[in-house]
Amino acid sequence: MDIVTYCGVPRFLFTDFPLGNPCGKPYDESSQRSIMSSALSLLETATEPGSVVKTPFVWDESSTWKTNFLRVGDDNRAELLAAGNARRAEQERERINAQST
Repeated sequence: MDIVTYCGVPRFLFTDFPLGNPCGKPYDESSQRSIMSSALSLLETATEPGSVVKTPFVWDESSTWKTNFLRVGDDNRAELLAAGNARRAEQERERINAQST
């Protein structure tokens, strides 16, 4: 939120969720609808430049995702490296398959 307010966007609906999930948890249609409704309402009701509204939603009650989000440490480095290597291999297979069809 600090970047957006610094840049001076005309209006912004802030949801304190992990990066890439601004509209809610996957498959949580109820909160997704509510967040989208709030965003559309802000478009209609914002009267001042730089209007920022924070949604009441929380990702989880413990907020441990903030501590662990994108964290790389000695305890998970090998696991993350293996997952990245597996994903790159999968993407290469998909690329080769797409070229051959």
